Amino acid sequence: MPDNTSPHDPFADLYGRLPDPRSTPRGETPSTPRGHTPSTPHANLTSTPLDDETASSAGRRGATPAGGTDPRPVTPGAAVPSSRRAAREARRAQTGETPTSSDAASVPQPAPAAPAASTGHAAGPERGTPDRPAPAAAESAPRPAVDRSAAAQAQPMASGPAAVPARDREPVLAGAAAAASTAPSERPTPAGSLEDLFSNEAIVTDARTSARPPKRRRRTGMWVALAIVAVVVGGVAAGGAALWKTYGTRVQAFLGGGEAGDYDAGMATGEARITIVSGDTGQSVSPKLFEAGVTKTSDALYKYMVKNAVAFTFQPGVYKLQQQMTSAAVIEALRDPASRLDNSVQLREGLTVAQSIQEISDQLKMPLADLQAATKDPSVYGVSAPSLEGWLFPATYDFDEGVTAKDVVQRMVTRTMQSLDAAGVPASDRQRILIIASIIQREARNTADFYKVSRVIENRLQPDNQETFGKLEMDSTVQYGAGEMDSGSVSTSAEARNSDNGWNTYIHPGLPVGPISNPGDLAIEAAMKPADGPWLYFVTVNLDTGETVFSTTYAEHEAAVKQWQDWCSAHPNSGC
Repeated sequence: MPDNTSPHDPFADLYGRLPDPRSTPRGETPSTPRGHTPSTPHANLTSTPLDDETASSAGRRGATPAGGTDPRPVTPGAAVPSSRRAAREARRAQTGETPTSSDAASVPQPAPAAPAASTGHAAGPERGTPDRPAPAAAESAPRPAVDRSAAAQAQPMASGPAAVPARDREPVLAGAAAAASTAPSERPTPAGSLEDLFSNEAIVTDARTSARPPKRRRRTGMWVALAIVAVVVGGVAAGGAALWKTYGTRVQAFLGGGEAGDYDAGMATGEARITIVSGDTGQSVSPKLFEAGVTKTSDALYKYMVKNAVAFTFQPGVYKLQQQMTSAAVIEALRDPASRLDNSVQLREGLTVAQSIQEISDQLKMPLADLQAATKDPSVYGVSAPSLEGWLFPATYDFDEGVTAKDVVQRMVTRTMQSLDAAGVPASDRQRILIIASIIQREARNTADFYKVSRVIENRLQPDNQETFGKLEMDSTVQYGAGEMDSGSVSTSAEARNSDNGWNTYIHPGLPVGPISNPGDLAIEAAMKPADGPWLYFVTVNLDTGETVFSTTYAEHEAAVKQWQDWCSAHPNSGC
Protein backbone atom coordinates (compact mmCIF):
# COMPACT_ATOMS: atom_id res chain seq x y z
CA MET A 1 0.00 0.00 0.00
CA PRO A 2 1.61 3.34 -0.97
CA ASP A 3 2.11 5.85 1.72
CA ASN A 4 -0.67 8.48 1.59
CA THR A 5 0.46 11.40 3.66
CA SER A 6 -0.85 14.28 1.60
CA PRO A 7 -2.42 16.87 3.89
CA HIS A 8 -5.07 17.62 1.24
CA ASP A 9 -6.54 14.10 1.00
CA PRO A 10 -9.97 14.17 2.81
CA PHE A 11 -10.36 10.38 2.73
CA ALA A 12 -7.04 9.88 4.47
CA ASP A 13 -8.15 12.35 7.09
CA LEU A 14 -11.44 10.49 7.51
CA TYR A 15 -9.90 7.01 7.72
CA GLY A 16 -7.27 8.32 10.03
CA ARG A 17 -9.99 9.12 12.55
CA LEU A 18 -11.63 5.69 12.47
CA PRO A 19 -11.26 3.48 15.57
CA ASP A 20 -9.02 0.46 15.45
CA PRO A 21 -11.30 -2.51 14.78
CA ARG A 22 -8.78 -4.93 16.22
CA SER A 23 -9.13 -3.39 19.67
CA THR A 24 -12.87 -4.16 19.79
CA PRO A 25 -14.36 -7.63 20.18
CA ARG A 26 -16.42 -8.87 17.20
CA GLY A 27 -20.04 -7.68 17.29
CA GLU A 28 -19.40 -4.82 19.72
CA THR A 29 -18.92 -1.11 19.20
CA PRO A 30 -16.08 0.85 20.73
CA SER A 31 -18.48 3.37 22.23
CA THR A 32 -20.53 1.32 24.64
CA PRO A 33 -19.43 -1.85 26.47
CA ARG A 34 -21.75 -4.85 26.74
CA GLY A 35 -24.26 -4.67 29.50
CA HIS A 36 -23.64 -0.98 30.25
CA THR A 37 -26.04 1.94 29.85
CA PRO A 38 -24.18 5.19 29.30
CA SER A 39 -24.74 7.98 31.76
CA THR A 40 -25.13 11.64 30.83
CA PRO A 41 -22.71 12.25 27.94
CA HIS A 42 -20.26 15.12 27.76
CA ALA A 43 -20.80 16.12 31.38
CA ASN A 44 -18.21 18.23 33.19
CA LEU A 45 -15.65 18.16 30.40
CA THR A 46 -12.51 20.16 31.07
CA SER A 47 -9.59 21.29 28.94
CA THR A 48 -6.31 19.54 29.81
CA PRO A 49 -3.33 19.23 27.45
CA LEU A 50 -2.30 15.68 26.47
CA ASP A 51 0.87 14.23 25.11
CA ASP A 52 1.15 13.71 21.40
CA GLU A 53 0.32 10.03 21.43
CA THR A 54 -2.73 10.42 23.68
CA ALA A 55 -4.04 13.38 21.68
CA SER A 56 -3.59 11.50 18.43
CA SER A 57 -5.38 8.40 19.64
CA ALA A 58 -8.15 10.47 21.18
CA GLY A 59 -8.63 12.35 17.96
CA ARG A 60 -8.97 9.04 16.07
CA ARG A 61 -11.15 7.03 18.41
CA GLY A 62 -12.75 9.44 20.87
CA ALA A 63 -13.61 8.70 24.46
CA THR A 64 -16.30 6.29 25.60
CA PRO A 65 -19.40 7.80 27.24
CA ALA A 66 -19.00 9.10 30.75
CA GLY A 67 -19.16 6.32 33.22
CA GLY A 68 -18.22 3.66 30.62
CA THR A 69 -15.32 1.19 30.70
CA ASP A 70 -12.65 0.28 28.18
CA PRO A 71 -13.95 -2.70 26.18
CA ARG A 72 -10.46 -4.14 25.75
CA PRO A 73 -9.58 -7.10 27.94
CA VAL A 74 -7.46 -6.13 30.91
CA THR A 75 -5.27 -8.53 32.86
CA PRO A 76 -5.94 -8.31 36.57
CA GLY A 77 -3.19 -6.48 38.35
CA ALA A 78 -1.67 -5.20 35.12
CA ALA A 79 -1.33 -1.55 34.37
CA VAL A 80 -3.68 -0.14 31.78
CA PRO A 81 -1.78 0.85 28.59
CA SER A 82 -1.77 4.54 27.92
CA SER A 83 -2.15 4.12 24.15
CA ARG A 84 -2.96 1.64 21.41
CA ARG A 85 0.71 1.26 20.50
CA ALA A 86 1.55 0.38 24.08
CA ALA A 87 -1.24 -2.19 24.06
CA ARG A 88 0.09 -3.85 20.90
CA GLU A 89 3.63 -3.95 22.24
CA ALA A 90 2.39 -5.46 25.50
CA ARG A 91 0.40 -8.11 23.58
CA ARG A 92 3.38 -8.96 21.41
CA ALA A 93 5.58 -9.25 24.50
CA GLN A 94 3.16 -11.76 26.02
CA THR A 95 2.60 -13.85 22.86
CA GLY A 96 5.96 -13.44 21.17
CA GLU A 97 4.31 -11.98 18.02
CA THR A 98 6.50 -10.25 15.42
CA PRO A 99 5.42 -6.81 14.07
CA THR A 100 4.25 -6.72 10.46
CA SER A 101 4.42 -4.07 7.80
CA SER A 102 0.67 -3.56 7.85
CA ASP A 103 0.85 -2.85 11.57
CA ALA A 104 3.51 -0.27 11.02
CA ALA A 105 1.57 1.32 8.19
CA SER A 106 -1.63 1.48 10.21
CA VAL A 107 0.02 3.32 13.08
CA PRO A 108 -0.28 7.08 12.58
CA GLN A 109 2.51 9.44 13.30
CA PRO A 110 2.26 11.60 16.40
CA ALA A 111 0.33 14.81 15.74
CA PRO A 112 0.78 18.09 17.54
CA ALA A 113 -1.66 18.64 20.39
CA ALA A 114 -4.84 20.57 19.54
CA PRO A 115 -5.54 23.85 21.36
CA ALA A 116 -7.69 23.57 24.46
CA ALA A 117 -11.44 24.16 24.06
CA SER A 118 -12.73 27.49 25.37
CA THR A 119 -15.92 26.08 26.84
CA GLY A 120 -16.73 23.00 28.80
CA HIS A 121 -20.03 22.05 27.03
CA ALA A 122 -21.08 22.73 23.46
CA ALA A 123 -24.72 23.45 22.56
CA GLY A 124 -26.43 20.58 20.77
CA PRO A 125 -28.54 20.71 17.60
CA GLU A 126 -31.75 20.94 19.57
CA ARG A 127 -30.57 24.33 20.79
CA GLY A 128 -30.26 25.69 17.29
CA THR A 129 -26.43 25.06 16.87
CA PRO A 130 -25.20 22.71 14.10
CA ASP A 131 -22.60 20.00 14.71
CA ARG A 132 -19.15 21.47 14.96
CA PRO A 133 -16.45 20.37 12.49
CA ALA A 134 -13.30 18.49 13.43
CA PRO A 135 -10.59 20.53 15.20
CA ALA A 136 -8.48 22.67 12.95
CA ALA A 137 -5.30 21.28 14.49
CA ALA A 138 -6.09 17.82 13.18
CA GLU A 139 -6.38 19.13 9.62
CA SER A 140 -2.94 20.74 9.73
CA ALA A 141 -1.23 17.63 11.14
CA PRO A 142 0.60 15.25 8.81
CA ARG A 143 -1.66 12.48 7.50
CA PRO A 144 -0.53 8.93 8.40
CA ALA A 145 -0.55 6.14 5.90
CA VAL A 146 -3.78 4.20 6.17
CA ASP A 147 -4.87 0.92 4.64
CA ARG A 148 -8.26 2.05 3.30
CA SER A 149 -9.59 -1.38 2.53
CA ALA A 150 -8.70 -2.72 5.95
CA ALA A 151 -10.19 0.32 7.68
CA ALA A 152 -13.43 0.09 5.70
CA GLN A 153 -13.80 -3.61 6.42
CA ALA A 154 -13.05 -3.10 10.08
CA GLN A 155 -15.65 -0.31 10.52
CA PRO A 156 -18.04 -1.70 13.16
CA MET A 157 -21.85 -1.51 13.01
CA ALA A 158 -22.82 1.24 15.46
CA SER A 159 -25.20 0.16 18.21
CA GLY A 160 -24.66 2.72 20.95
CA PRO A 161 -24.70 6.48 21.09
CA ALA A 162 -22.65 6.64 17.92
CA ALA A 163 -25.68 5.24 16.03
CA VAL A 164 -27.67 8.40 16.65
CA PRO A 165 -27.58 10.73 13.64
CA ALA A 166 -25.25 13.68 13.93
CA ARG A 167 -28.15 16.12 13.94
CA ASP A 168 -29.68 14.44 17.03
CA ARG A 169 -26.65 14.31 19.32
CA GLU A 170 -24.44 16.97 20.80
CA PRO A 171 -21.03 17.47 19.17
CA VAL A 172 -17.92 16.35 20.95
CA LEU A 173 -15.49 18.98 22.17
CA ALA A 174 -12.83 19.80 19.65
CA GLY A 175 -9.33 18.46 19.92
CA ALA A 176 -7.45 16.63 22.61
CA ALA A 177 -8.74 18.93 25.40
CA ALA A 178 -11.96 16.89 25.59
CA ALA A 179 -10.07 13.61 25.78
CA ALA A 180 -7.75 14.88 28.50
CA SER A 181 -10.71 15.72 30.79
CA THR A 182 -11.88 12.09 30.96
CA ALA A 183 -10.40 8.90 32.39
CA PRO A 184 -8.43 6.64 30.05
CA SER A 185 -11.53 4.47 29.64
CA GLU A 186 -13.77 7.49 28.84
CA ARG A 187 -12.94 8.26 25.25
CA PRO A 188 -15.23 10.67 23.28
CA THR A 189 -17.27 9.54 20.30
CA PRO A 190 -15.16 9.71 17.10
CA ALA A 191 -15.57 12.90 15.17
CA GLY A 192 -15.77 12.66 11.41
CA SER A 193 -16.94 9.02 11.40
CA LEU A 194 -18.87 7.32 8.63
CA GLU A 195 -22.07 8.11 10.49
CA ASP A 196 -21.24 11.81 10.17
CA LEU A 197 -20.58 11.26 6.49
CA PHE A 198 -24.05 9.84 5.92
CA SER A 199 -25.83 12.10 8.42
CA ASN A 200 -27.16 14.32 5.61
CA GLU A 201 -28.85 11.32 4.02
CA ALA A 202 -30.49 10.52 7.37
CA ILE A 203 -31.70 14.08 7.66
CA VAL A 204 -33.23 13.96 4.17
CA THR A 205 -34.87 10.61 4.91
CA ASP A 206 -36.32 11.89 8.19
CA ALA A 207 -37.58 15.08 6.52
CA ARG A 208 -39.32 13.09 3.79
CA THR A 209 -40.81 10.75 6.37
CA SER A 210 -42.06 13.59 8.58
CA ALA A 211 -43.54 15.43 5.59
CA ARG A 212 -45.66 12.39 4.75
CA PRO A 213 -49.00 12.72 6.72
CA PRO A 214 -49.88 9.73 8.88
CA LYS A 215 -52.53 7.39 7.58
CA ARG A 216 -54.59 7.91 10.70
CA ARG A 217 -54.69 11.65 10.06
CA ARG A 218 -55.87 11.04 6.51
CA ARG A 219 -58.62 8.78 7.79
CA THR A 220 -59.60 11.43 10.37
CA GLY A 221 -59.79 14.08 7.65
CA MET A 222 -62.03 11.81 5.59
CA TRP A 223 -64.44 11.38 8.50
CA VAL A 224 -64.44 15.14 9.13
CA ALA A 225 -65.28 15.77 5.47
CA LEU A 226 -68.10 13.23 5.61
CA ALA A 227 -69.45 14.88 8.77
CA ILE A 228 -69.44 18.30 7.08
CA VAL A 229 -71.28 16.90 4.07
CA ALA A 230 -73.86 15.29 6.36
CA VAL A 231 -74.42 18.57 8.21
CA VAL A 232 -74.86 20.50 4.95
CA VAL A 233 -77.29 17.95 3.53
CA GLY A 234 -79.21 17.87 6.81
CA GLY A 235 -79.41 21.67 6.87
CA VAL A 236 -80.74 21.79 3.32
CA ALA A 237 -83.33 19.15 4.17
CA ALA A 238 -84.38 20.96 7.35
CA GLY A 239 -84.62 24.27 5.50
CA GLY A 240 -86.71 22.69 2.76
CA ALA A 241 -89.03 21.14 5.34
CA ALA A 242 -89.46 24.50 7.07
CA LEU A 243 -90.21 26.25 3.79
CA TRP A 244 -92.73 23.59 2.80
CA LYS A 245 -94.38 23.83 6.21
CA THR A 246 -94.79 27.58 5.75
CA TYR A 247 -95.67 27.79 2.07
CA GLY A 248 -96.63 24.24 1.15
CA THR A 249 -100.36 24.86 1.48
CA ARG A 250 -100.15 27.94 -0.74
CA VAL A 251 -98.12 26.12 -3.35
CA GLN A 252 -100.58 23.25 -3.41
CA ALA A 253 -103.48 25.65 -3.63
CA PHE A 254 -101.80 27.46 -6.52
CA LEU A 255 -101.23 24.20 -8.36
CA GLY A 256 -104.82 23.21 -7.82
CA GLY A 257 -104.16 20.31 -5.47
CA GLY A 258 -103.19 19.73 -1.88
CA GLU A 259 -105.15 20.24 1.27
CA ALA A 260 -108.79 21.32 1.09
CA GLY A 261 -109.70 24.80 2.29
CA ASP A 262 -112.62 23.46 4.37
CA TYR A 263 -112.81 21.33 7.48
CA ASP A 264 -114.19 17.84 7.04
CA ALA A 265 -117.81 17.21 7.91
CA GLY A 266 -118.37 16.03 11.46
CA MET A 267 -115.47 18.03 12.98
CA ALA A 268 -117.65 20.85 14.32
CA THR A 269 -117.32 21.40 18.06
CA GLY A 270 -117.64 24.07 20.74
CA GLU A 271 -119.29 27.45 20.30
CA ALA A 272 -118.47 30.61 18.38
CA ARG A 273 -120.24 33.91 17.84
CA ILE A 274 -120.23 36.01 14.73
CA THR A 275 -121.68 39.47 14.30
CA ILE A 276 -123.07 40.48 10.93
CA VAL A 277 -123.71 44.14 10.23
CA SER A 278 -125.67 45.90 7.54
CA GLY A 279 -124.03 45.64 4.13
CA ASP A 280 -121.96 42.51 4.89
CA THR A 281 -121.33 40.13 1.99
CA GLY A 282 -119.65 36.77 1.65
CA GLN A 283 -116.29 38.49 1.05
CA SER A 284 -116.50 40.56 4.27
CA VAL A 285 -118.02 37.79 6.43
CA SER A 286 -115.40 35.16 5.48
CA PRO A 287 -112.55 36.76 7.53
CA LYS A 288 -114.85 37.10 10.53
CA LEU A 289 -115.64 33.39 10.44
CA PHE A 290 -111.95 32.50 10.20
CA GLU A 291 -110.97 34.77 13.11
CA ALA A 292 -113.70 33.18 15.25
CA GLY A 293 -112.36 29.70 14.44
CA VAL A 294 -115.42 28.69 12.43
CA THR A 295 -113.77 28.10 9.03
CA LYS A 296 -110.36 26.72 8.12
CA THR A 297 -109.18 29.58 5.92
CA SER A 298 -109.98 33.28 5.71
CA ASP A 299 -111.67 32.97 2.31
CA ALA A 300 -113.26 29.52 2.66
CA LEU A 301 -116.86 30.76 2.75
CA TYR A 302 -116.35 33.23 -0.09
CA LYS A 303 -114.74 30.61 -2.37
CA TYR A 304 -117.50 28.16 -1.57
CA MET A 305 -120.19 30.69 -2.48
CA VAL A 306 -118.48 31.60 -5.75
CA LYS A 307 -117.79 28.02 -6.75
CA ASN A 308 -121.33 26.85 -6.00
CA ALA A 309 -123.07 30.09 -7.10
CA VAL A 310 -124.68 30.53 -3.66
CA ALA A 311 -126.98 33.55 -3.47
CA PHE A 312 -127.41 34.62 0.14
CA THR A 313 -128.38 37.87 1.87
CA PHE A 314 -126.70 38.36 5.24
CA GLN A 315 -128.97 39.70 7.94
CA PRO A 316 -127.50 41.87 10.73
CA GLY A 317 -127.31 40.27 14.12
CA VAL A 318 -125.27 38.00 16.39
CA TYR A 319 -125.22 34.37 15.38
CA LYS A 320 -124.30 31.37 17.44
CA LEU A 321 -122.18 28.93 15.43
CA GLN A 322 -119.65 26.17 16.11
CA GLN A 323 -115.93 25.97 15.51
CA GLN A 324 -114.42 23.91 12.67
CA MET A 325 -117.49 23.97 10.47
CA THR A 326 -117.69 23.40 6.74
CA SER A 327 -118.72 26.35 4.56
CA ALA A 328 -121.91 24.55 3.57
CA ALA A 329 -122.80 24.09 7.24
CA VAL A 330 -122.15 27.79 7.91
CA ILE A 331 -124.64 28.84 5.23
CA GLU A 332 -127.25 26.48 6.65
CA ALA A 333 -126.74 27.84 10.17
CA LEU A 334 -127.01 31.46 9.06
CA ARG A 335 -130.31 30.63 7.33
CA ASP A 336 -131.67 29.05 10.48
CA PRO A 337 -133.47 31.65 12.66
CA ALA A 338 -132.57 29.60 15.73
CA SER A 339 -128.87 30.47 15.20
CA ARG A 340 -129.54 34.15 15.60
CA LEU A 341 -129.29 35.45 19.16
CA ASP A 342 -132.10 37.98 19.45
CA ASN A 343 -130.93 39.15 22.88
CA SER A 344 -127.23 39.50 22.11
CA VAL A 345 -125.31 42.54 20.89
CA GLN A 346 -121.73 42.84 19.70
CA LEU A 347 -120.10 46.26 19.27
CA ARG A 348 -116.68 46.72 17.69
CA GLU A 349 -114.11 49.36 18.66
CA GLY A 350 -114.09 52.79 17.05
CA LEU A 351 -117.84 53.26 16.61
CA THR A 352 -119.54 56.52 17.47
CA VAL A 353 -122.66 56.72 19.61
CA ALA A 354 -124.82 57.09 16.52
CA GLN A 355 -123.22 54.04 14.90
CA SER A 356 -123.46 52.03 18.12
CA ILE A 357 -127.18 52.53 18.75
CA GLN A 358 -127.87 51.62 15.14
CA GLU A 359 -126.07 48.30 15.66
CA ILE A 360 -127.98 47.69 18.86
CA SER A 361 -131.25 48.34 17.13
CA ASP A 362 -130.43 45.99 14.28
CA GLN A 363 -129.20 43.17 16.48
CA LEU A 364 -131.83 43.36 19.24
CA LYS A 365 -134.70 44.35 16.97
CA MET A 366 -135.20 47.32 19.27
CA PRO A 367 -136.69 50.60 18.03
CA LEU A 368 -133.95 53.14 17.23
CA ALA A 369 -135.98 55.95 18.78
CA ASP A 370 -135.92 54.20 22.15
CA LEU A 371 -132.13 54.02 22.05
CA GLN A 372 -131.79 57.67 21.00
CA ALA A 373 -133.89 58.74 23.94
CA ALA A 374 -131.92 56.50 26.30
CA THR A 375 -128.61 58.16 25.34
CA LYS A 376 -129.83 61.75 25.47
CA ASP A 377 -128.97 62.50 29.13
CA PRO A 378 -125.55 61.18 30.24
CA SER A 379 -126.10 62.22 33.86
CA VAL A 380 -128.66 59.43 34.25
CA TYR A 381 -125.73 56.99 34.13
CA GLY A 382 -123.40 59.02 36.35
CA VAL A 383 -121.45 60.57 33.46
CA SER A 384 -120.57 64.26 33.82
CA ALA A 385 -120.06 64.90 30.10
CA PRO A 386 -122.08 66.63 27.37
CA SER A 387 -122.75 63.27 25.66
CA LEU A 388 -122.17 59.54 25.99
CA GLU A 389 -119.66 59.61 23.14
CA GLY A 390 -116.89 57.19 24.06
CA TRP A 391 -118.89 55.67 26.95
CA LEU A 392 -120.60 52.77 25.13
CA PHE A 393 -117.96 50.12 25.58
CA PRO A 394 -117.27 47.81 22.59
CA ALA A 395 -117.93 44.17 23.55
CA THR A 396 -120.38 41.30 23.16
CA TYR A 397 -123.42 41.40 25.46
CA ASP A 398 -126.14 38.88 26.21
CA PHE A 399 -129.46 40.23 27.49
CA ASP A 400 -132.52 38.66 28.96
CA GLU A 401 -135.90 38.71 27.31
CA GLY A 402 -137.74 42.01 27.70
CA VAL A 403 -134.59 44.13 28.14
CA THR A 404 -135.16 47.92 27.70
CA ALA A 405 -133.05 50.48 25.86
CA LYS A 406 -132.04 52.10 29.14
CA ASP A 407 -130.85 48.73 30.52
CA VAL A 408 -128.75 48.20 27.43
CA VAL A 409 -127.10 51.64 27.69
CA GLN A 410 -126.52 51.28 31.43
CA ARG A 411 -124.79 47.95 30.90
CA MET A 412 -122.41 49.45 28.36
CA VAL A 413 -121.59 52.55 30.44
CA THR A 414 -120.86 50.39 33.48
CA ARG A 415 -118.48 48.30 31.41
CA THR A 416 -116.58 51.47 30.37
CA MET A 417 -116.15 52.52 34.00
CA GLN A 418 -114.78 49.08 34.81
CA SER A 419 -112.17 49.44 32.07
CA LEU A 420 -111.15 52.90 33.30
CA ASP A 421 -110.79 51.65 36.84
CA ALA A 422 -108.72 48.67 35.70
CA ALA A 423 -106.31 51.07 33.92
CA GLY A 424 -105.96 53.16 37.09
CA VAL A 425 -107.73 56.24 35.75
CA PRO A 426 -108.87 58.64 38.51
CA ALA A 427 -112.59 59.45 38.45
CA SER A 428 -111.82 63.12 37.84
CA ASP A 429 -109.68 62.28 34.77
CA ARG A 430 -111.99 59.81 33.03
CA GLN A 431 -113.22 62.19 30.34
CA ARG A 432 -109.73 63.34 29.33
CA ILE A 433 -108.41 59.77 29.08
CA LEU A 434 -111.43 58.74 27.00
CA ILE A 435 -110.76 61.61 24.57
CA ILE A 436 -107.12 60.55 24.08
CA ALA A 437 -108.06 56.85 23.90
CA SER A 438 -110.76 57.54 21.29
CA ILE A 439 -108.21 59.34 19.06
CA ILE A 440 -105.74 56.47 19.47
CA GLN A 441 -108.46 53.98 18.54
CA ARG A 442 -109.24 55.83 15.31
CA GLU A 443 -105.71 56.85 14.26
CA ALA A 444 -103.61 53.72 14.92
CA ARG A 445 -103.92 50.97 12.34
CA ASN A 446 -101.95 48.39 14.32
CA THR A 447 -102.34 47.70 18.01
CA ALA A 448 -98.53 47.74 18.37
CA ASP A 449 -98.58 51.48 17.50
CA PHE A 450 -101.13 52.45 20.15
CA TYR A 451 -98.53 53.48 22.73
CA LYS A 452 -96.45 55.47 20.21
CA VAL A 453 -99.50 57.38 18.96
CA SER A 454 -100.27 58.18 22.59
CA ARG A 455 -96.75 59.62 22.95
CA VAL A 456 -97.17 61.80 19.85
CA ILE A 457 -100.37 63.25 21.34
CA GLU A 458 -98.61 64.02 24.61
CA ASN A 459 -95.58 65.60 22.87
CA ARG A 460 -97.67 67.83 20.63
CA LEU A 461 -99.69 69.11 23.55
CA GLN A 462 -96.64 70.52 25.34
CA PRO A 463 -97.01 74.33 25.62
CA ASP A 464 -93.34 75.04 24.82
CA ASN A 465 -93.46 73.06 21.58
CA GLN A 466 -92.66 75.74 19.01
CA GLU A 467 -93.00 73.40 16.05
CA THR A 468 -96.65 72.54 16.67
CA PHE A 469 -97.69 75.33 19.05
CA GLY A 470 -99.72 72.80 20.99
CA LYS A 471 -102.02 71.75 18.13
CA LEU A 472 -102.83 68.10 17.50
CA GLU A 473 -103.83 68.50 13.84
CA MET A 474 -105.48 65.08 13.73
CA ASP A 475 -107.62 64.27 10.69
CA SER A 476 -109.79 61.92 12.74
CA THR A 477 -110.98 64.76 15.00
CA VAL A 478 -111.61 67.07 12.06
CA GLN A 479 -113.68 64.39 10.32
CA TYR A 480 -115.74 63.83 13.47
CA GLY A 481 -116.49 67.54 13.87
CA ALA A 482 -117.41 67.89 10.19
CA GLY A 483 -119.54 64.73 10.07
CA GLU A 484 -117.21 62.90 7.66
CA MET A 485 -116.67 59.80 9.76
CA ASP A 486 -118.46 57.65 7.19
CA SER A 487 -116.72 59.17 4.16
CA GLY A 488 -114.55 56.09 3.66
CA SER A 489 -111.36 58.16 3.44
CA VAL A 490 -108.61 58.84 5.91
CA SER A 491 -108.09 62.31 4.49
CA THR A 492 -110.14 65.38 5.32
CA SER A 493 -111.68 67.77 2.87
CA ALA A 494 -110.79 71.43 2.65
CA GLU A 495 -114.23 72.31 4.01
CA ALA A 496 -113.70 70.13 7.07
CA ARG A 497 -110.36 71.72 7.84
CA ASN A 498 -111.87 75.17 7.62
CA SER A 499 -114.86 74.22 9.74
CA ASP A 500 -114.81 76.05 13.05
CA ASN A 501 -115.94 73.49 15.62
CA GLY A 502 -114.65 72.14 18.89
CA TRP A 503 -113.09 69.07 17.22
CA ASN A 504 -111.07 70.91 14.59
CA THR A 505 -107.57 70.41 16.03
CA TYR A 506 -106.04 72.24 13.06
CA ILE A 507 -107.58 75.43 14.37
CA HIS A 508 -107.89 75.00 18.12
CA PRO A 509 -104.97 73.97 20.30
CA GLY A 510 -105.19 71.21 22.86
CA LEU A 511 -107.61 68.27 22.98
CA PRO A 512 -111.00 68.36 21.28
CA VAL A 513 -114.07 69.03 23.41
CA GLY A 514 -115.00 65.34 23.65
CA PRO A 515 -114.24 61.77 22.52
CA ILE A 516 -114.74 60.80 18.90
CA SER A 517 -115.38 57.01 19.27
CA ASN A 518 -115.76 54.19 21.78
CA PRO A 519 -112.22 52.97 22.73
CA GLY A 520 -111.39 49.48 23.94
CA ASP A 521 -109.26 48.28 26.83
CA LEU A 522 -105.94 48.55 24.97
CA ALA A 523 -106.53 52.12 23.82
CA ILE A 524 -107.45 53.19 27.35
CA GLU A 525 -104.30 51.61 28.74
CA ALA A 526 -102.15 53.25 26.02
CA ALA A 527 -103.62 56.64 26.90
CA MET A 528 -102.47 56.12 30.47
CA LYS A 529 -99.03 54.73 29.58
CA PRO A 530 -97.59 56.36 26.44
CA ALA A 531 -94.31 55.03 25.04
CA ASP A 532 -91.06 56.95 25.48
CA GLY A 533 -89.90 58.84 22.40
CA PRO A 534 -89.40 62.27 20.77
CA TRP A 535 -91.92 61.78 17.94
CA LEU A 536 -94.14 64.68 16.87
CA TYR A 537 -95.61 63.25 13.64
CA PHE A 538 -96.85 59.96 12.23
CA VAL A 539 -98.47 58.87 8.98
CA THR A 540 -99.71 55.47 7.79
CA VAL A 541 -97.84 54.82 4.55
CA ASN A 542 -99.61 51.53 3.72
CA LEU A 543 -103.32 51.31 4.50
CA ASP A 544 -103.44 47.60 3.72
CA THR A 545 -100.78 46.56 6.22
CA GLY A 546 -101.12 49.51 8.57
CA GLU A 547 -97.40 50.36 8.31
CA THR A 548 -96.88 53.70 10.05
CA VAL A 549 -93.84 56.00 10.05
CA PHE A 550 -93.11 58.10 13.15
CA SER A 551 -91.00 61.24 12.72
CA THR A 552 -89.36 63.83 14.94
CA THR A 553 -88.88 66.71 12.48
CA TYR A 554 -91.21 68.19 9.91
CA ALA A 555 -88.77 67.38 7.09
CA GLU A 556 -88.88 63.71 8.03
CA HIS A 557 -92.65 63.86 8.18
CA GLU A 558 -92.85 65.39 4.73
CA ALA A 559 -90.78 62.52 3.34
CA ALA A 560 -93.17 60.04 4.95
CA VAL A 561 -96.17 61.89 3.53
CA LYS A 562 -94.60 61.62 0.07
CA GLN A 563 -94.25 57.87 0.64
CA TRP A 564 -97.95 57.65 1.56
CA GLN A 565 -98.93 59.65 -1.52
CA ASP A 566 -96.94 57.34 -3.77
CA TRP A 567 -98.68 54.33 -2.24
CA CYS A 568 -102.09 55.92 -2.76
CA SER A 569 -101.24 56.62 -6.39
CA ALA A 570 -100.41 52.96 -6.88
CA HIS A 571 -103.55 51.82 -5.00
CA PRO A 572 -106.55 53.87 -6.12
CA ASN A 573 -109.87 53.39 -4.33
CA SER A 574 -108.02 52.07 -1.28
CA GLY A 575 -109.35 54.55 1.27
CA CYS A 576 -106.81 57.32 0.83
